[in-house]
Amino acid sequence: MMFSRNSAPFQLNRRRFLRYGSLAVGTTVLAACTNAPRNATTSNSGATTTAGSLDRITFGTSWFAQAEHGGFYQAVATGIYEEHGLDVTIRMGGPQVNGNQLLMAGTTDFKMGYAIDAINAIQEGLPKVTVAAIFQKDPQGLLAHPNVGINSFEDLRGKTILLSTSAHTTFWPFLKAKYNLSDDQMGVYTFNVGPFVADKNLVQQGFITSEPHAIQTEGGFEPVILLMADHGYPNYSCTIETRREIVDNNPDLVQRFVDASIKGWYSYLENPAPGNELIKQDNPEMSDEQLAFSLAKLKEYGIITSGDAETLGIGAMTDDRWREIFTTMSELGVFSNSVNYEAAYTLEFTNQGKQA
Repeated sequence: MMFSRNSAPFQLNRRRFLRYGSLAVGTTVLAACTNAPRNATTSNSGATTTAGSLDRITFGTSWFAQAEHGGFYQAVATGIYEEHGLDVTIRMGGPQVNGNQLLMAGTTDFKMGYAIDAINAIQEGLPKVTVAAIFQKDPQGLLAHPNVGINSFEDLRGKTILLSTSAHTTFWPFLKAKYNLSDDQMGVYTFNVGPFVADKNLVQQGFITSEPHAIQTEGGFEPVILLMADHGYPNYSCTIETRREIVDNNPDLVQRFVDASIKGWYSYLENPAPGNELIKQDNPEMSDEQLAFSLAKLKEYGIITSGDAETLGIGAMTDDRWREIFTTMSELGVFSNSVNYEAAYTLEFTNQGKQA
C-alpha cells in the first residue's frame, strides 16, 4: 500500500483494525521492489536517482495513514520534499507489514520507528539507525472507564488490562515494575474497543490520539487517560530510521529527508489541511473528526514540541535521553547490559533549533 502525490485512493477496512501507532508486526511479507523509474540508477544508499531529477526514496509508516503521520504527508502535499531535492513515496504500514524487514531488504529507505525497538534491533544485529525523533513523548497510554475508581496508575492493581503482543516487551515491563502489577492481569487487545466499551471493569492500552475518539463514538463516554510518558516512560516514538549504509554512504540524502520532514511537521501543526487531504486519499476510512481529535491531542499533551524540542526543535534527540531509555529498560531485562545502544542512533542530522 503506497502513496505518492498522484496515487489513486483505495479501500481499507479500518473497522477490522483500530490503528496502533507502534511498529506493526507481520508474519508474512511479500518481496517488493522500489518504485525506480526507467533509466534510473540505484546509489549505494538504496535511493534511486535520474540525471538532473529528484532523488526518489520510499518512506514506510507504522500503520494506516493518520494524523500521527501528518508531517510526512504535509511535506509531500506542500512540495517541501521537492524543495529539498526529494521525490518521496509514502508506503503505509499495517497488521501484515514488517517495517524492519522492508527496510533491511531495501524496499523502503526510511521508516517510522521507536527507540526501544531501535535498541532491540542492535541487540539482534540489524544495521539500522535512528536519525530523528518526532514524538518527544510516546502517545501510548492506558484507558479506563470513568467513575470506577481508576484515576492513576496506582489504581490498576488487580484490574484486567488488555495489551497487544508488542506491549509485553515495551511499556508493560516498565509499568509492572513501577506500579507493582502482575502478568496475571494481562488480557489480549485485538485493536477493537468493543470489549472495553462493554465491560467497565476492563482497562486497555491505546494511543491517546486515537482510541479515546473511537470509545467516545462507540460508547458515548470519555475514558480516563493515563499517559505513561508523563510518569517516567522515556521512549521516543515516531522516529525516523534508516539503514546504516545510507547514513555512511549518503549523509546528504539523510540530512535533506530529516530537514524536510521536520519542516513538514511544523507546517502540519500550523495548517494541517494539505496533509490531511492526502491522508484521506491513502486511508479513505479516516474521518475529519478523527484527524482533528488526533491533532488536538498531539498539541494538548505536548507529544511533538515538549522537552528538548522546545529549544532544539522538532525531531530533537539527546545522548542523555537515549541513555535513560537504555538504562531503564535494561534494568527491567528488556535489553542485555552489553548491548551497544549508542549504535542505535546518531545526533548528526537533528537538533537544528526551533523554527519560527
